[in-house]
Amino acid sequence: MKVGAWTWILIGGIFETAWAVTMKYSEGFTQIFWTVITLAFLCCSIYLLNGGMRRGVPVGGGYAVWVGIGAVGSIIMGLILFSESLDIMRLTFAALIIVGIVGVELTCSPEKTNGKTVGKLR
Repeated sequence: MKVGAWTWILIGGIFETAWAVTMKYSEGFTQIFWTVITLAFLCCSIYLLNGGMRRGVPVGGGYAVWVGIGAVGSIIMGLILFSESLDIMRLTFAALIIVGIVGVELTCSPEKTNGKTVGKLR
């Protein structure tokens, strides 16, 4: 089974969230175990972002989706794991991130890679 270009970006965004969360556990990179895990997740995240772009995902759209997943995922994980607060302003700005990602993706022109169009989410 061939993994689609956007699948690489989506999984990379999940790793983006994971390294942000584990960085909190590393306590300023003073906890060696969590520091190593953070760096591993960070490397995986960037590798997956690169994998999506190599397969034809446009830089602007791919990066926006990757960062957006990381940002919104970090907010959600902060609520769940660290009892961070969620007020109307934070919710509004998280929604704006999502709207912005959708907007970038809708205006992102498809790229051709090996004769295949891959620039739009399917």
